[in-house]
Amino acid sequence: MTSKVAVVTGASKGIGRACSIALAEAGWTVAVGYRSDEAAAKHVLVALEAAGTPGMTVFLDTTDEASVTEAFRRVSAEAGNVTGLVNNAGFSQDGLLLKYSMETYDKVMDTNVKGAFLCARAAMRGMLREKWGRIVNVSSAVALHGNAGQTVYGASKTALVGLTKSLAREIATKGVTVNAICPGLVDTDMTSHLDDRARAYYVDQTPLGRTAHLEEVSAVVRFLMSDDASYVNGAVIPVDGGLTA
Repeated sequence: MTSKVAVVTGASKGIGRACSIALAEAGWTVAVGYRSDEAAAKHVLVALEAAGTPGMTVFLDTTDEASVTEAFRRVSAEAGNVTGLVNNAGFSQDGLLLKYSMETYDKVMDTNVKGAFLCARAAMRGMLREKWGRIVNVSSAVALHGNAGQTVYGASKTALVGLTKSLAREIATKGVTVNAICPGLVDTDMTSHLDDRARAYYVDQTPLGRTAHLEEVSAVVRFLMSDDASYVNGAVIPVDGGLTA
């Protein structure tokens, strides 16, 4: 039987937390990856146990190769070969390109692109051993339609789309699928900086006329990680209420 062990990055809150719970409900053993908030990650463990499948926490700085290597080594040693990965860890800082600092640019790219690359590479080892695997990259609706003031963030999330499509072709014959989701506006810490005017703008542009619930995003991830999605590969799925329609 294929090992059902998943690593979720940035899992201590928001979309990552919701995905961890959804996967635990589906029978996955989930490693809750965190970088700065260990206490919140431990709270997620309580929710995983309530969902029916106990998990584990793991320190995981996605921008640091040594940290990624050690995290996946530990998960494999304690829970079994990793066959699922949700690349959710992300960083966003809006700003006009003319005034955008290279320091912030590097932080956005390192977190959103380099981090996904490092984690996918590390996860593939267990997937190749099991001859089965699921990778879901959390991109953004901004990758599909663009947004003023988010040039760098949009570029990083568009890079995830390219990574998804090419890797999907690269490892499909090994039994591994790679897909991406592009959430619209979700009420998380990453979007908490938006003022009422900006939030109203996004909602007005969304045909459903509201923000997404975390569970509506995690439900799509749970499907893509399941056996039912065995023929879904290289897909980029908007979960945005019609924002990019």
